Amino acid sequence: MLYHNLNTKMKVGSAQFYLSFLLFLFSSAHSHVESFNEEKEDIKRSQFPDGFLFGTATSSYQIEGAFLEDGKSLSNWDVFNHIPGVKNVENADIANDHYHRYLEDIEIMDSLGVNAYRLSISWARVLPRGRFGEVNPTGIIFYNKIIDSLLLKGIVPFVTIHHHDFPQELEDRYGSWLSPLMQEEFVFFAQNCFKSFGDRVKYWTTINEPNLFSEMAYKKGKYPPAHCSKPFGNCSVGNSDLEPLIAMHNMLLAHAKVTKLYRERFQAKQGGFIGMVVCAFMYEPLTDNELDREAASRALAFKVAWTFDPLVFGDYPPEMRRYHGSELPRFSPEEAKYIKGSIDFIGINHYSTQYAKDCIHSSCIQGGDRAISGFAYLAMTGMPTFFVVPRGMEEIIEYVKKRYHNMPMFVTENGYSPPKQEAEQVQDQLHDVKRIEFHKAYLASLARAIRNGADVRGYFAWTLMDNYEWVEGYSLKFGFYYIDRQTLKRIPKLSARWFQNFLTNSSHSNEAGSFKGQNVIFSGLEDKKAEM
Repeated sequence: MLYHNLNTKMKVGSAQFYLSFLLFLFSSAHSHVESFNEEKEDIKRSQFPDGFLFGTATSSYQIEGAFLEDGKSLSNWDVFNHIPGVKNVENADIANDHYHRYLEDIEIMDSLGVNAYRLSISWARVLPRGRFGEVNPTGIIFYNKIIDSLLLKGIVPFVTIHHHDFPQELEDRYGSWLSPLMQEEFVFFAQNCFKSFGDRVKYWTTINEPNLFSEMAYKKGKYPPAHCSKPFGNCSVGNSDLEPLIAMHNMLLAHAKVTKLYRERFQAKQGGFIGMVVCAFMYEPLTDNELDREAASRALAFKVAWTFDPLVFGDYPPEMRRYHGSELPRFSPEEAKYIKGSIDFIGINHYSTQYAKDCIHSSCIQGGDRAISGFAYLAMTGMPTFFVVPRGMEEIIEYVKKRYHNMPMFVTENGYSPPKQEAEQVQDQLHDVKRIEFHKAYLASLARAIRNGADVRGYFAWTLMDNYEWVEGYSLKFGFYYIDRQTLKRIPKLSARWFQNFLTNSSHSNEAGSFKGQNVIFSGLEDKKAEM
């Protein structure tokens, strides 16, 4: 592997790294506060195309609760969050109790004026034991009720099949995503989703953020099954340099097999479209140095193109092949044939911009000097301290547009949480002016990207209501609605009123959420697909 022995060449220079990094943080402190004003401009719904989808996004584990009701089995997250000694003492056993309050939540969506809603299906609720058991009819009924209720309101269901949670039994039997057998489990799960919901669901995303899940579960050990090795973490098992590559490989092949199944057996009759969602930060150089600029370019390849290059072109990015060598798995000729072109659209979860420092020619910390990190140290990783850089939205859209020949795109997540110390007083949380400014600035940036020719078809705000934010528990608040953790009452924030005004005070009719509006999107996707 190229640069495999870089550690031996980087024993000096760590002091310079810390000094330059601290200077960067100091110089960036003001820009973090003032960045809302960088690109301040009025933004209106009328600036977006006819038929554009505007919605909110959630996921099953983060809001449903009812973790052992009506035939659901324990998921990987249910088990993980009950292990003694796990850092996060909070869990999602109850979460927002969406399982019992879904009608109320759909009424809230309708009142906001959204024409789409991104949700995910709980694998453990539909197939409690995977292929080793039966379909849970109560789980099917639950999601049928949600989908039907959305459609009655003219809200398009935009469904994620797998969003981080799966039956724990699949982990216990063969190590979940580290095993090729998980591919067949996922195909079986997806097939049941297509059979049960596909007559009404026209937008499918297979897996949410496989790049982030691979990193958090198998590199840093923050997500279950908590695998990692030093210097990325102190786990009892794992190999941070190799296991993320294996898990991602299995997820990509699982996706491709599901797409093949959908196109061969369901798509013609059901008329839907299928894609995948990636965690897509924008990456900029830490300094105006050519080496840092190259590091930022590598970061994009190792984070974003890691997912989409195989699905569009049939192989991993050449940047990854160069640095990983034989460690990076290879697709067989048959696999390359069905993985290439296995998406109809691209889903982008974009929250922020990170800053990349070169780790090939200088010393780095926290594993930045490893191939699995793309030999780049990324400043300010993680949601609790993310930068607000609105131009990053336009930049990441432009990157995806150019690399993937302007495939149809959806911004499937974008949102803001104040730092934890600013989220203590309820009244302060309800008067969330910064969240409003965030969405306005990022939407303005997205509108510029569209005016410049980017084929973006929709925008989903994360999130409808404050919820369980994985290892951060309930400490991060992204929602338009505040949740009283004692009563679970949904209380609108100032941002909910703003989003409602943004969506309803326009020349666009709410018909955009009807099946007529969907057809505008569908026909465009068909045209785009024919061009590829």
